[in-house]
Amino acid sequence: MTTITRLLPHPDLSDVPLTAALFALSDPARLDLIRELATQGPLTVAQCQAYDPDVPKSTFSHHLKTLREAGLIRNEPTGRQRTVTLRRAEIDERFPGLLDAVLA
Repeated sequence: MTTITRLLPHPDLSDVPLTAALFALSDPARLDLIRELATQGPLTVAQCQAYDPDVPKSTFSHHLKTLREAGLIRNEPTGRQRTVTLRRAEIDERFPGLLDAVLA
């Protein structure tokens, strides 16, 4: 039996308002995840979750969904895992200086 990993939708950043990005970044746990992705580069979901293992899986999934729907990350299948990537270049083009300001 083969399993097909579901592709998740990722918005075009031109459709994302600044308020959606700011809302996604307003939660300390989500901001910490963005900081990790900015410094470490792409991580698997398991690696991301290891930074704060006390967070319930459902809450962590919600954080990933919120960041993905705000256009800040990509969450894509890589073999049997998922890789989470910061959309740095796209974000910098759409919202110049935003990531630099919140990561400082």
